[in-house]
Amino acid sequence: MDHDLSPAARSVREHYAGLFTGSPIAVLGPAPGPVRELVPGLRILSWTPSQGGRIYATVGLWDATQRDGHALEFLLHAPEADDEPHVELLTMVAYYQASGGDYRLGHGHTVGIGRGWLPGSACDHLLVSLPYPWGPQLEECAVPGGHARVLWLLPITRAEKELALRDGLEALEDRFEAAGVVPTDPLRACTSVPEKPGHPGC
Repeated sequence: MDHDLSPAARSVREHYAGLFTGSPIAVLGPAPGPVRELVPGLRILSWTPSQGGRIYATVGLWDATQRDGHALEFLLHAPEADDEPHVELLTMVAYYQASGGDYRLGHGHTVGIGRGWLPGSACDHLLVSLPYPWGPQLEECAVPGGHARVLWLLPITRAEKELALRDGLEALEDRFEAAGVVPTDPLRACTSVPEKPGHPGC
């Protein structure tokens, strides 16, 4: 499926290949559905980085959504290879982004998944975050005609989403750091606390 990649999508794939060591990068098709009309060139990259887990990332979204040469691509770090749920999530995010208007995403936004990230997980939202684990060199990717900004999709709980809305994104990120959250652990404990006595947290 490599031959289906646009020049911009190939640039994003090469960007990842230059930053990560590990397995070769596979190119997967998106989940079935209307996204194919909005983002006909959407593909999902997948590889095992040297630090473990499995990374899934959109390519081809830039072509359908760029404005003046600038647009987003998204990356998800999963605990292990499990193509179906992660490809489905990235396809959903790509569809929202390409739909535009109120659905257009950016740093600090959240997306409801509609279920737990993985079986047994309390994380039912995605936070659109800076790609902190990999540094700023991952975030900016030059493509023909402009650049793609790579943002990280971090699974969080509804209560964590509400904390960020109430106290700000930095407060949530500070909570994650203090708790030593492992982002790839779908069974991690929720870091939020009740807003007031008697109010449930997560």
